[in-house]
Amino acid sequence: MVGKYRVVTLCGSTRFKDAFMEVQKRLTLEGNIVISVGLFGHSGDDEVWKENVKEMLDDMHKRKIDMADEIFVVNVGGYVGSSTRSEIEYALAHGKSVRYLEQSGE
Repeated sequence: MVGKYRVVTLCGSTRFKDAFMEVQKRLTLEGNIVISVGLFGHSGDDEVWKENVKEMLDDMHKRKIDMADEIFVVNVGGYVGSSTRSEIEYALAHGKSVRYLEQSGE
């Protein structure tokens, strides 16, 4: 918590950019501080695929999870890929709660 606000880090496939933006908006209006991804590699941010960038972003996202009270998984159609699954496992191992956009997830 930061003051009275819960901190939520968004996780999920970057192919769901529109869903990320909608979830970020909704959670913000509900009174949360929302931390999201910096780039959408599967939605056109080609910088992600340059040497060492994906690894840096994956590590950085774990630090974003460290700063959060919980993670919110943007699992459109129930999709949870390997990177997101790793983030969920990391969050749970570090005592963070996990919520899902669609309950068909984990």
